Amino acid sequence: MSEQTKPAQFGVAGMGVMGASLALNIADHGFRVAVWDRHPEKLQQVQQENPKQALQGFAELEKFVAGLERPRRILLMITAGAPVDEMMGRLFPLLSPGDVIMDAGNSWYLDTRRREALCKEKGFHFLGIGVSGGEEGARNGPSIMPGGPKDAYALVQPVLEAIAARSEEGLCVTHVGPEGAGHFVKMVHNGIEYADMQLLAETYDVLRRGLGLDAATLADLFSKWNEGIAESFLLETTIKVLRKRDPETGKPLVDLVLDKAGQKGTGKWTVQVALDLGVPVPSIASALDARNLSSRKDERVAASKKLHGPDISLSSEEKKELAQWAHDALYAARVVTYAQGMRLIQAASDEYKWGVSLAEMARIWRGGCIIRAKLLTPLRESFQQQSTLPNLMVSEAFSPVLDKMAPAWRKFVGVATKSGIPVPVFSSSLAYLDSYRSPELPQNLTQAQRDAFGAHTYQRRDKPDAGFVHTDWLK
Repeated sequence: MSEQTKPAQFGVAGMGVMGASLALNIADHGFRVAVWDRHPEKLQQVQQENPKQALQGFAELEKFVAGLERPRRILLMITAGAPVDEMMGRLFPLLSPGDVIMDAGNSWYLDTRRREALCKEKGFHFLGIGVSGGEEGARNGPSIMPGGPKDAYALVQPVLEAIAARSEEGLCVTHVGPEGAGHFVKMVHNGIEYADMQLLAETYDVLRRGLGLDAATLADLFSKWNEGIAESFLLETTIKVLRKRDPETGKPLVDLVLDKAGQKGTGKWTVQVALDLGVPVPSIASALDARNLSSRKDERVAASKKLHGPDISLSSEEKKELAQWAHDALYAARVVTYAQGMRLIQAASDEYKWGVSLAEMARIWRGGCIIRAKLLTPLRESFQQQSTLPNLMVSEAFSPVLDKMAPAWRKFVGVATKSGIPVPVFSSSLAYLDSYRSPELPQNLTQAQRDAFGAHTYQRRDKPDAGFVHTDWLK
């Protein structure tokens, strides 16, 4: 029997950019891959563009499933939401007990929990798999975050380990936990990504407007930063973006891009879940707000004619030191952002009893994914040394760094504020740090107000054993 006539070892349904890239990556590593798409022309295109890859294309779903060896392993790379449920409904009559369905889209983690329970009832396995790295990562090595039953993961582990990115700390894939753990971690990963991107945008804006630096000069400055502790994939990407020239005008292409940022929903989900679990994530929430505000371009243009900000006038010291302040502020705010994301993952893991290892999440994010950065190495070590660390900011690796860099961070935010340049994520991240390090907060007044108008009761600090009490404040 020839390789072409043997049953495929792995199936990929959905030949969009990510699906095709993953299928080719799997085939690169010696696995026989069957592919399907509801648009036959996509199958033809993928096969024509990659003639050396022996992908077995099927226009009919029934033949696609029949062409897989058992237990069948089928990866869905289709639009999240209702299309996944529809696809699963079509697959169920064609599958056999023990087959594995994998959803590698950005699905809502509660949908993943529901789908796993449904598959279990029918005798099938279900894995919700987070995949980060974009088209390049999918093709050459992504960071992979699978969640679901361990026995199901064991059936696909050889394939996922073969295609995953590799860093100096190992393969960028691990079994995250049961149920929706994989998709939850990927969601928070994306939330951190939102905040990190906004921090870079705010840095760019302050240095551009405050010091008058053009795109090329900023790219040179950021390149120096990327050789040190601030090294990250997103900073590297920013440098490339700043260096790109428009072929028509010769101008930096970034200067011609309209200042309206889009989103696909994972950042919003992260903030919503954080509210549900009572975990503050102000850096991510501020980044989401910044994108939403950017979309109101017409309103902002109109408002600029009525709401006038201050003139930008920096002192000689500020002009001399601002770039270094920006570097330290960026690193410190990034640490605080990651701290919020890791705290949210831990809260969900505790709530659902997933047993997620934060050290392992840092390890598999070290390569392939969008938020890979040098700081993930000390982050991982911090959680290896203390798995119950309440917050990354108080770790031995990062608390001294935050103390050292906070003065520059405050000066950077101060310059931006007095100049009327918005830095919502830098500001909210700094407020988070200050709130977390404060043994006393003004919420004693808040709670007294609540009791005054709503009889919500309060606790007395001088009588801790008295329980909750009420006072008629308004008499």
